[in-house]
Amino acid sequence: MSPVREAAPDAVETAVRVLGDLARRDEPVGPRTTYRVGGSAAVLVEAASDDDLARTAAAVAASGLPVLVLGNGSNLLLADAGFPGIVLALGQPFTTIEVHGRGVRAGGAASLPVLARRTARASLTGLEWAVGVPGTVGGAVRMNAGGHGSDTAATLRRVRVLDLATGEDGVVPAEALELGYRRSSLRPTQVVVWAEHELAPGDRAASEAEIGEIVRWRREHQPGGQNAGSIFTNPPGDSAGRLVDATGLKGFRLGTAHVSEKHANFIQADPGGSADDVRALIAEVRRRVHDATGVLLEPEVRLVGFGEG
Repeated sequence: MSPVREAAPDAVETAVRVLGDLARRDEPVGPRTTYRVGGSAAVLVEAASDDDLARTAAAVAASGLPVLVLGNGSNLLLADAGFPGIVLALGQPFTTIEVHGRGVRAGGAASLPVLARRTARASLTGLEWAVGVPGTVGGAVRMNAGGHGSDTAATLRRVRVLDLATGEDGVVPAEALELGYRRSSLRPTQVVVWAEHELAPGDRAASEAEIGEIVRWRREHQPGGQNAGSIFTNPPGDSAGRLVDATGLKGFRLGTAHVSEKHANFIQADPGGSADDVRALIAEVRRRVHDATGVLLEPEVRLVGFGEG
């Protein structure tokens, strides 16, 4: 594994001093992502309480180090050189899901597939699509995750957001997040502590049948293995996968990464492979599709630690 990209030693020492036993130095982050490749964090914190979040914010303020909020890592590719700052992951206490009538409050680290199944069991409808997204509630808010005809914005009502850079902590209505196609106005330093959805009354059997169909469809049409789901967002009126396939790039390989033979908008990493190879392949696919079709595909996966361009 490549060493962590150089972080200012004094800043790291300051962060570690503030964090105390919360700090894990030179902690591998790649294995925490669905790509399972990539480097380490100069400092990693797994927060188990509001106090841990406050201490992390204090460490960011005191050290000036950059910060990366890590969910399930299902939409993240971290460079082999690593991250020269503080990576924050929400721990088990932030995975709770509470159902009150039509309202659902889920912790930022709650699993989307678990949320889908839990709300279906409660005879609520509106989040069945989430069973097909291997991410967390916080990540879903950050990128307005969705699928199968719906998205996070359709049922989201409000979120609690903590800014690790400023310490600001408050509840924000969904309308303030500027949710659009795979985007929001959340800044990289902001953590979704919890999110509330308002769902419609439904039929448990019908919702569970829909969930089963989504799971079946994904297994039939999308690859497993080491990937981060769709690499590119769909351009208006077209499909990124269709464009990549039409350019003849299914199966195309660079080093330890290749375009999936099953779905052209997926890029797979080999076990023990390189995040930098994945990044290089993303850039090459983008270039070739643009040369062939004139369409410049935009990455959906978050690329961290690769520098500009």
